[in-house]
Amino acid sequence: MSDGAVDLKAEARARAYSMPLDEMNVADPELFRTDTMWPYFERLRKEDPVHYHKEGLHEEGPYWSVTKYNDIMAVDTNHAVFSSEPAITIFDPKDDFPLPMFIAMDPPKHDLQRKTVSPIVSPANLHLLEPVIRGRIQRTLDALPIGEEFDWVDKVSIELTTQMLATLFDFPWEERRKLTRWSDVATAGPESGLFSSTDPEIAEQERKVELFECVDYFTRLWNERVNAEPKGDLISMLAHGEATRNMDRMEYLGNLILLIVGGNDTTRNTMSGSVLALHQNPDQREKLYKNPELIPSMVSETIRWQTPLAHMRRTLTQDFELGGKAMKKGEKIIMWYVSGNRDDEVIENPNAYIIDRERPRQHLSFGFGIHRCVGNRLAELQLKILWEEILPRFPTIEVQGEPRRVLSSFVKGYENLPVVIPQRL
Repeated sequence: MSDGAVDLKAEARARAYSMPLDEMNVADPELFRTDTMWPYFERLRKEDPVHYHKEGLHEEGPYWSVTKYNDIMAVDTNHAVFSSEPAITIFDPKDDFPLPMFIAMDPPKHDLQRKTVSPIVSPANLHLLEPVIRGRIQRTLDALPIGEEFDWVDKVSIELTTQMLATLFDFPWEERRKLTRWSDVATAGPESGLFSSTDPEIAEQERKVELFECVDYFTRLWNERVNAEPKGDLISMLAHGEATRNMDRMEYLGNLILLIVGGNDTTRNTMSGSVLALHQNPDQREKLYKNPELIPSMVSETIRWQTPLAHMRRTLTQDFELGGKAMKKGEKIIMWYVSGNRDDEVIENPNAYIIDRERPRQHLSFGFGIHRCVGNRLAELQLKILWEEILPRFPTIEVQGEPRRVLSSFVKGYENLPVVIPQRL
């Protein structure tokens, strides 16, 4: 870590503990871009683990922050009180651009739509996908430059996850990077640098234009698949599924964005996070190289340590008390997975990266209850194979300076991770 990064973290710690709790906004995306949110969450866990952020302070509007592991579990596993409708992120959906998707639905509709696509990540299908994933990872790693700097995010993390998405959708291979762009645009704010202007209205208009291009493209694929025999790709499953074949355009777009972001951002950012974590913890890297059987454990620890989606939002269906706080019907609750994964009352030494933890799968990154990540086993499989193929090829992957992080309090990830691979084994 550079001296500048150390100073930034020290300043953040001083600020987090000196400001009045009522003025704190842990949803500020700048905290995530600078990786300085940790002391704010630490203070909330200690002093006010179920914290109300008042009206008027933030553009997100008033919201509750839930920051401790067991409180998050209580919310995540009680869908009757804590509804996923109308949205799963801190911002309310715009009236003129609703994006219904099954992760932002309650039973029974949620269950029926989720069931339609879940066969693609069944154990049998993962078994079929494993050699495909391995072959692609091998080819991608073998093409990496040796002894010169390159961006791991672009050449490995994005490339591998986009290839996987193209396979799951049976999407035209040569145009697969469109999926990456649509995933980024779907979750980006006006300050992200993805749009021509930082003006919120202009950025939002550009976002809509690109997402309409997305649904138009996928509608052509739908029309091809709906008129053909059912196949094993996601579009065919949606087109022929009883619970999904009559979706309107916006619901189709909403579910596409859910599947694209869910299949892209999370795995991609954990792939990058694994390289960064092992670089920052050379003792753990050495342990891994000496004990390759620790790869599955290392994968789970990285998913906890990275927490690729920082939060999920719920909305109260009735008045409820949590952590001694009286919550009102209609209020929004933010479950900060990124904070719960650092709760020292549940996870021992949570700020440390330890690849042989006793219970490495004890984390919140996939969520719990009916909305637990449908593709969690696929994500773990891709990461496991990646490191099974890295270890016999590269004795080390050296990170060059600080990564550039995503400006978002939802997607916790990396725009750029400069690395050098000094030699090939």
